[in-house]
Amino acid sequence: MVAVIVGVDVAFLRERLWLRLVVNVVIVAAFLAIYMAVLRAR
Repeated sequence: MVAVIVGVDVAFLRERLWLRLVVNVVIVAAFLAIYMAVLRAR
């Protein structure tokens, strides 16, 4: 997950602070949603 966030930051959002923050929150939320879906599937 950290690699995805850092990769997106470096590749696309180097100079846009607020957009970077929003995108990072969305990525973390997506990972959390997938994690919760996998836990509920068990």
